[in-house]
Amino acid sequence: MKRTNKEADGTSFHNTTVTASVAELKAVCGEPDYDSNDGQDKVNFEWTMETSTGKVFTIYDWKEYRSISESEQIEWHIGGHSGSDTSQAADELQAALDELS
Repeated sequence: MKRTNKEADGTSFHNTTVTASVAELKAVCGEPDYDSNDGQDKVNFEWTMETSTGKVFTIYDWKEYRSISESEQIEWHIGGHSGSDTSQAADELQAALDELS
């Protein structure tokens, strides 16, 4: 899993989520590509990444409609082009998060 400059056009939610804090995601993914954290939009944070096999995916909060604390554990949506892409992305992301412990 790594950051990417590839376009995430056409990615969508396929019922794949991961639980983490903003601080944990920043530690494994770097700074978000989108960061508004004011609760005014459907998304406060978003990262665009790619799996070890080059599949593009996004990580984003969905409809929290509030500012999110850096240390709060919340459910993050994984967006991708297919369910298998998002499952792979979630597995790689969870492995990276587990290494923080």
